Amino acid sequence: MLEQICQLARDAGDAIMAVYDGEQPLDARQKKDDSPVTAADIAAHDVIKAGLQQLDPHTPMLSEEDPQSWSERQNWTRYWLVDPLDGTKEFLKRNGEFTVNIALIEDGVPVLGVVYVPVTKVMYSAAEGKAWKEDQGQRRQIHVSEAHPPLVVVSRSHYDNDQELKDYLAQLGEHQTVSVGSSLKFCLVAEGSAQLYPRFGPTNIWDTGAGHAVAIAAGAKVNDWTGQTLLYTPRESFLNPGFRVSLF
Repeated sequence: MLEQICQLARDAGDAIMAVYDGEQPLDARQKKDDSPVTAADIAAHDVIKAGLQQLDPHTPMLSEEDPQSWSERQNWTRYWLVDPLDGTKEFLKRNGEFTVNIALIEDGVPVLGVVYVPVTKVMYSAAEGKAWKEDQGQRRQIHVSEAHPPLVVVSRSHYDNDQELKDYLAQLGEHQTVSVGSSLKFCLVAEGSAQLYPRFGPTNIWDTGAGHAVAIAAGAKVNDWTGQTLLYTPRESFLNPGFRVSLF
């Protein structure tokens, strides 16, 4: 199954790149919550929806671009969680740090996940407790790794106005920071490039599911600030609590 999902993410990435490279019109607009959506988000959503219906017709798909009502979702125990284009702001800024995210949730836990970077064609994936990174056709297993001082990865588009994060970093002790867009933050911890990703600002479950799957398969912990594991059991709100991705 994992290989088919990776291919589906590549196909969605191709649809995104057709818009990014100007072959298709951008058609950018604001959604109800003021977040941007483009023709690329919609095209990638359509590719993934059609692909999952073929691969796994009996499992529902929850996508940022077409979320079901609470009454429809409340009893789901297994579902696909999809953000067809995570980092639409990065897409619009043309910095390449946007991703295709597909996760399989079973009993609240992300058991399979794919994070694909269309611009660089880098693929992070996880299943059955193992995580991989594929780059330029070479696939290798990845694992978290300690470093001193630790590298802390923060959100590119939210860092400047997140006072809570700045206060947290101020008391952290010696560290370095790097800011990156989208779910790549999870992947940097998973591959051992970074050691900590603290998140105070809001995220939705589709922003985190796939990256979470990769991180835990690589040996990271993904916990909220009370120390509880982040879960994806259906609930009425799509918002996550604040969380941290760390080695301990």
